[in-house]
Amino acid sequence: MTNPTGLQHTLRLGDQHAVVTAVGASLREYRVGARDVVLPFDEDAIAPAFSGAVLAPWPNRLADGEFDRDGRTYEVPVTEHGRRNALHGLVAYVAFDAVEQADDGTSVTLEHTIVPTPGYPWAVRVRVTYTLTADGLVVHTAAQNLSPGVAPYGVGFHPWLSPGEASVDGCTLTLGASRHVTVDERLLPTGHEPVSGVFDLRGGTALRGIAFDDAWVEPDRDDDGLTWARLASGDGRTVAMWADSGCAAWQVCTGDGIPLIERRGVAVEPMSCIADAFRTGDDLVELGGDDVHEITWGLRLE
Repeated sequence: MTNPTGLQHTLRLGDQHAVVTAVGASLREYRVGARDVVLPFDEDAIAPAFSGAVLAPWPNRLADGEFDRDGRTYEVPVTEHGRRNALHGLVAYVAFDAVEQADDGTSVTLEHTIVPTPGYPWAVRVRVTYTLTADGLVVHTAAQNLSPGVAPYGVGFHPWLSPGEASVDGCTLTLGASRHVTVDERLLPTGHEPVSGVFDLRGGTALRGIAFDDAWVEPDRDDDGLTWARLASGDGRTVAMWADSGCAAWQVCTGDGIPLIERRGVAVEPMSCIADAFRTGDDLVELGGDDVHEITWGLRLE
């Protein structure tokens, strides 16, 4: 590899254009015509703030980088030093291999196997498929435990949705979920509460002057079992995002104070569990030998 993002995999269908990078299996670009759906970043740049990355084997935060399992304590590197947390798993900045590519250029599958370490002694293969369809971009992720025993596991995704030529302050965010996660000063969960005020996003919340780095649980689902989020922009377009039953929670971050993001977009993150699930067990996936955990989500421009 000669750049921080590795090999580039370009997908095209009609006026849709997406670029998926080897590093992090990250969605570096996705646009429809000239309109960005996610915030793009340069091929020769380190992905800012986990842009577009797959977050596994845990999304969000793990307090002190420590967790107990079967009477043993495991330690992974603390990467958010100010809050003493291990952030967003182990694969966001590692290279995935392309194992399948569609002849028509509409799909690519990337794969990475987490190497067992003293802090996470399980081999988990993570396979991610990006596909452009007539109804937008579809992302399917399957994780398989290749080790004996049961691996703790969670997964999330980190696209920064773009407001196009408008600003985040001119956007309205709609998200179907009935409970908001409460947190402490380290952004670790302390419980959850019925949504109210600015945290009730079900009818749409104008983002002007609002800073989020929050999670929501108990997502609403349509007749197809999908949960939805929509970022309506001042340019008249809406980025619509959906996730299937593998998504137990959403995280939303407006990027305030984050270098290179600084409120230029909104991270809307489907997750199988919220922060600190390795310690609390909340919605934690127990991935037995040869078990497969799957989650599918997608994006489209309306």
